[in-house]
Amino acid sequence: MRVEDVKYLSKLIMEAGEVPLVWGHFGVGKTDVAREIAEETGRKLIILVISQMEPGDLIGLPSREGDRTVFLRPDWWPESGDTLIMIDEVNRAHKSIRNAIMQLLIDKRIHNHILPEGTWVMAAANPPDEDYDQVELITDPAFMSRFFHLEITPDAEEWIVWAEKNGVPETIRSFIDDYPEFLIRDTVVSMRLQIRPSPRSWYKLGRVLSRMSEGDIKRYGYVLAAGIVGAEAARVFLDHLEGVVELPSPEEVFFEMNESMEKRFRKASTAELTSLIVRLNDYLERMDNDKAKKLVDSAPKVAESIARLTSLIPKDMAFSIIRHLENLSNKSSTFRFVYDALLEELATYPEISSVVGD
Repeated sequence: MRVEDVKYLSKLIMEAGEVPLVWGHFGVGKTDVAREIAEETGRKLIILVISQMEPGDLIGLPSREGDRTVFLRPDWWPESGDTLIMIDEVNRAHKSIRNAIMQLLIDKRIHNHILPEGTWVMAAANPPDEDYDQVELITDPAFMSRFFHLEITPDAEEWIVWAEKNGVPETIRSFIDDYPEFLIRDTVVSMRLQIRPSPRSWYKLGRVLSRMSEGDIKRYGYVLAAGIVGAEAARVFLDHLEGVVELPSPEEVFFEMNESMEKRFRKASTAELTSLIVRLNDYLERMDNDKAKKLVDSAPKVAESIARLTSLIPKDMAFSIIRHLENLSNKSSTFRFVYDALLEELATYPEISSVVGD
């Protein structure tokens, strides 16, 4: 994403009280984005390079107050709400430091110190590529779900405009204009994140979307949503907003499969079909007595629907339902008879029998 787009979205996210995490290779302008936002909004900028900090530097040192232990306010703590705190090098910091900033991200406070009302917080990180020394691959979903993830990749034309404003010699600007491939070696930002939707992430997305115009949603909606609920959910969500395809319910697929529904599947995108499979698998897993009776009584029809589905969507997607049924049968005792009944019916279809029981 272009620097200006990242700056615009970061500001929008912070206006909604949320926290953007900007990913990009060294020297692409992540800190400059924070500086420019601070200047444009009249805020004091506080940069915390947490890879160089100890827990005491971040949260303050303990002190005695009567018969109690209290924590002194750290020296970087903002005096007023017209402040932007930039938490830099998030994935270069020790885990103890990342744990220490969780309370700052969640409650906008550390111990008994509460951030002044209106304080903005953003973060930055280098992608966990092998070229970066001491960069850790952060896999904790609870930590990463606190952020809107934005990727930044400089655009040559955009950089030349910026360079002229910042006094970069014309010889350099002219060279980059003629050879834009030499602006930056790494053009792909690999975050190696598995961003997944959750009730919290949808809530956060809603807070930001409520501040966006219809035009902004059309332009930035997907990249914004993908950075908080994941690419698959974002694509289906945006298609849903645009009224492209409305996916049928699991009950409709299993019990009411027809030609009209098949036509809808043929028009669906890969992301939408993936969402459909997730929905079907979730329906099969969340079993109760009423659902069990309906599935067993209609096992031939359900098997037929799944078989028809295999001719409409990629085989690996369709067969994932069968694999899921087998896994559920192996781990469930109460409703194993339901899954076994469905697998038995599916085994009667030649295009599926080779997969059942492999």
